[in-house]
Amino acid sequence: MSKSAENTALYTLGIDIGSTTVKIAVLDGKHNILFSDYRRHFANIRETLKDLIGDAYKKLGNLRVHPMITGSGGLTLANHLEIPFVQEVIAVSTALKDHSEKVDVAIELGGEDAKIIYFEGGNVEQRMNGICAGGTGSFIDQMASLLQTDASGLNEYAKGYKSLYTIAARCGVFAKSDIQPLINEGATREDLSASIFQAVVNQTISGLACGKPIRGHVAFLGGPLHFLSELKAAFVRTLKLDEEHTIAPDDSHLFAAIGSALNYKEDNTILLSDLDNKLNSEIHMEFEVARMEPLFADKAEYEAFEERHNAHCVGTADLETYKGNCFLGIDAGSTTTKAALVSEDGSLLYSFYSNNNGNPLATTIRAIKEIYSLLPKGVKIVHSCSTGYGEALIKA
Repeated sequence: MSKSAENTALYTLGIDIGSTTVKIAVLDGKHNILFSDYRRHFANIRETLKDLIGDAYKKLGNLRVHPMITGSGGLTLANHLEIPFVQEVIAVSTALKDHSEKVDVAIELGGEDAKIIYFEGGNVEQRMNGICAGGTGSFIDQMASLLQTDASGLNEYAKGYKSLYTIAARCGVFAKSDIQPLINEGATREDLSASIFQAVVNQTISGLACGKPIRGHVAFLGGPLHFLSELKAAFVRTLKLDEEHTIAPDDSHLFAAIGSALNYKEDNTILLSDLDNKLNSEIHMEFEVARMEPLFADKAEYEAFEERHNAHCVGTADLETYKGNCFLGIDAGSTTTKAALVSEDGSLLYSFYSNNNGNPLATTIRAIKEIYSLLPKGVKIVHSCSTGYGEALIKA
C-alpha cells in the first residue's frame, strides 16, 4: 500500500477493558479484522494494553486509527488517554447487527459480569448481574480450583459426564458448600464439572432473565462461552435450541471490542506509536480505596498479642514412651484432613494435618497408616470418632 493510500485508509481500534481481561480489535473500512487479541490483565490493565498495542504495531505498522474504548474498567482509561468511550451494551449491539440481523437474545459472560440482552422490535433491553460475580468466569475459575484443575480442565471433564448434581451458583461460598460434600462422597470430576456449568446456566437464566423467555435466535458471547464448549452446550441443552437458532460467532470473545471499533468517532485519531507512548505514563485512578484501621498499631502490640495467645496451648506427651489406652479423632474437612491421637489424660500424642486434594478417604488412610507405624507396644487405640464434611465416608 502506498503512503498516501495508507494515510487516507480507514482503520478503527476497539478496546474492551473487562474485569479480568483486555481485548483489542483493529478493523479496516470494510469491517475486516486485521488484528485482534484477548489477554488476562491480572489487575495490570495499563501494561497489558500496552503489550497488545505493541503487538498490533509489530504486525500492522504505525497505523493511524480511530480508537474507541468500552468495558466495565474502561472509563478511567478512556479519560486518561483522551479516547472516546462507548457503553458496552451499545458496542455489543452494534457488533451483533453487523454480524447478523437474526439475533433476538444475546447471552454474554465475562470474568466477573453476566448479561442478557433482548432485542425486541428495535428496542434493546439489558439485564446484568450486580456486584456479586457468581455464575461468571471468576466463579468457574474458583470452582475449578476445588477440583485441582482450571477452566479448560473442567471443560474436558464435562465432556464425559453421566449425572448432574444441584449446585448453587449465586455465590461461590454456597457453591463450595454444595460441591465439597459431593467430592467427599466420591462424585466424579466429570459429573461435578458438568454440574458446575449447569449451575452457571441456571444462575444466568433464573437470576437475569427472571422468568422472561429466552427464545428465538440466541447469540453466545464472551470469553467463557467462547472457550468452554461444554458451558455453551449446557445453555443450548437447557434452552432447547437447535443449530439454526444458536449463534456462536468465531470472534464471540471479542464482540465488545469489535463493536466499540464500529462506533468510532471521525474526529478522533491517533497513531499506534503515540498511543503506546501515552501508555508509558502512570494512570492515576479517580478514586481512593477506603481503608480499614490496621489490626495492630505497631509491632509491640502484635508481639503482645502473640505472647497472650501462645500462653494457651494443648498439652502434649511423647508417643514413643507412652503406655496405655488412647483415642483417635479424625476431621475430614472441606479441603484438609486432620487427625489427633490423645492419651487418657487428654495430652496430644500425635497430630496430622494435610490437604486432601479432593480425596479425603485416601488422605485419612495415609494418616492411619502413619499412626500405626509409630504406635509402640503397650499402646492401644480404644475409641475413634470422625467429623467434618467427609464424616459419612470415613465411617463407611
